[in-house]
Amino acid sequence: MTHTPLSPLSATLFALSCAMLPLTAQAQSIYRCTDANGGVLISSSRVNKDCQAIAVDQHNTLPAPKARASATPTPASFPRVQDDTQKARDGDRRHILEQELGGEQKKLEQAKKELGEQESKHATPEQLTPYRERIAQHERNVQAIQKELGNLR
Repeated sequence: MTHTPLSPLSATLFALSCAMLPLTAQAQSIYRCTDANGGVLISSSRVNKDCQAIAVDQHNTLPAPKARASATPTPASFPRVQDDTQKARDGDRRHILEQELGGEQKKLEQAKKELGEQESKHATPEQLTPYRERIAQHERNVQAIQKELGNLR
């Protein structure tokens, strides 16, 4: 650990700013030390016998989290969607997602086929990387669409 001598004013300002920072739950101290040349060092550990603790914290100074405000109820005048309309929208969404899933699965199979063709040509690992990345992307897309389908009512 390298220590840089500070001017007395800089050392004081640094010590004050350190004292204002919240410290972790462990007890920690900040020390002001004087080196052999009379320079001031600020450290989190004693570097010599001429160190004085200038900031000590025995507990966590972070404030407790604030309670969340309760959600505001929806006003009575807020427009509402009829149940049958919402069910139709949900059905349309499901249909669109199923179509996207089918298309993405076809693209995944095509990408796997292309990778197999390249492997049979004894391509180098560097040449195969884009094919593997394409497969990985299609797999992520399939998973994302399946998750969306799972979230539908």
